[in-house]
Amino acid sequence: MPVYNFKKMGAIPASTDLIDIVLTRTQRKTPTVVHPGYKINRIRSFYMRKIKFTQQTISERLTAILTDFPRLNDIHPFYSDLCNTLYDRDHYKLALGQINTARSLVDSIARDMIRMVKYGDSLYRCKCLKRAALGRMCTVLKRQKASLAYLEEVRKHMSRLPALDPNTRTILMCGLPNVGKSSFMNKITRANVDVQPYAFTTKSLFVGHTDYRYLRWQVIDTPGILDHPLEERNTIEMQAITALAHLTCSVLYFVDISENCGYTIEQQCSLFRSIRPLFANKQLIVVANKIDAQPWETLSAEKKAMVEAMVNEAGESCTFLTMSNTSEEGVSKVKNVACDKLLAARVESRVSGKKVEGVMNRLQVFHPTARDHHTREAFIPDTVKQKIDNGIYKKDENDKSRTGYAPTKDDAVNDDDQIMEDNEMKKTAREMMWENGGPGVWAP
Repeated sequence: MPVYNFKKMGAIPASTDLIDIVLTRTQRKTPTVVHPGYKINRIRSFYMRKIKFTQQTISERLTAILTDFPRLNDIHPFYSDLCNTLYDRDHYKLALGQINTARSLVDSIARDMIRMVKYGDSLYRCKCLKRAALGRMCTVLKRQKASLAYLEEVRKHMSRLPALDPNTRTILMCGLPNVGKSSFMNKITRANVDVQPYAFTTKSLFVGHTDYRYLRWQVIDTPGILDHPLEERNTIEMQAITALAHLTCSVLYFVDISENCGYTIEQQCSLFRSIRPLFANKQLIVVANKIDAQPWETLSAEKKAMVEAMVNEAGESCTFLTMSNTSEEGVSKVKNVACDKLLAARVESRVSGKKVEGVMNRLQVFHPTARDHHTREAFIPDTVKQKIDNGIYKKDENDKSRTGYAPTKDDAVNDDDQIMEDNEMKKTAREMMWENGGPGVWAP
C-alpha cells in the first residue's frame, strides 16, 4: 500500500568506520606483495590498481547513500513538506550535496594520482604516490563526519515514519489536544494509539486502517493544533498542518463540548476559523465529542449557537454529528458518513475529469433506423417448410433427438434414435490386430 518505503535505506557508517571499510576491502581484494625485481610497468600497474580500487569502493558507498535518500523534488508534496518540517529542507540538501561533492573530489584525486603513478620511475616513488592518494581520499571522507552523522539520524527517523499512502481513501482527524481523536481512532481501527488525560500525548502522525463497503480505508491521527499564528507553531503541530494541506481526504474536526480538554468551545471555534482555508476541496465533518459527559441537548444555548455558527460558516458541504467514545454512541455513524462523503466526492471528481471524456470518445452507440415503411417478416426457405410439413423437422422443442447420447430410463426409444449397442461399436485397429495374430502378423 505505501507509495514510499523508507525502511529499505541502508545504514550509514560514521566517517572513521567508512574509512576502515574502504581500506580493509582494498587490502583484501587487491594483490599485497610487490618485489623490487619487478619491471617498472608491473610496479606501476600494481599501485594504480590499488588507487583505482579504493576510488571505486568509495564511489560505490557514497552513490548508495545518495540513491537511497529520496529527492524532495521528486516525491509527493506531502512527504516533501513533511521532510522539510522534520529535518529542514536546506540542511537535508546541504548534507547530500556535500556527499556528492566528496564523491567528485575522490574521483578527481584518483584520476590525478593515477596519472602521476603512470610516470613513476621507481618502486619507492610509486609507493609514495599511492600512500598520498589513499591519504587524500581518507581526508575527504573524514571531513564528511557531520554530514554522515546527520544523514544517519535522518535515516533512523524516516524508517519510523508511518506507511502512509497519499493517494488512497483517507479519513483525517484534527482539532485541539485531548479532544478525543486518538480514542476515536482506536475505536474504528486496529491501531493502538496511546491515550492519556494530558495534552500532546500524540506527537506524530499515526496511521490505522478500517474496512467499509469492502474497501480498505486509511485513518490518520494527527497531533493537536493550538490556536496561534503559523510562524509560532512547533514541529509537532506542523505535521498536522502538512497533512491537512496536502492530503485529499475526509476531515473530522473534533469539538469537545464538555470542555474537559482544557479549552473552551469559543477557543475551539476560533481554531476552526483559523485553519478553515486548509479544509478547501475536502469533505468536512464537525464532530461534537464527549456527549456522555455533556449531552448536546442540555448544552447552553450560547454554546450551541457558537457551534452552529461555526458549522454554517463552513458551508453546505459541512456535516455536523455528535458522538461519544466512552459510550460508543454515534461512533459508527461518524465513520460511515465520513466514508460515504469521500466516496461520493471521488466518484464525482472522476466523472467530471478528463479521463471519462477520453473513454467516451472511444465509445460508439448505434441506433438502427428503418430505411422504409415496409414490414419484413421472418423468411423461411421453401425446402424447410416442406420438411416441416412432412414431419422431418419437428416443431416440438421438448421432442429432441438423443442420437449420440447415452440412453436413460426416461428416454422413449423412437425410430429416429439410434442406440448403439456394444456389438455394433466400431473396433479399433489395436483390437483387430490382437484378434488376427498380434503385432507383426496383421497390419491394417
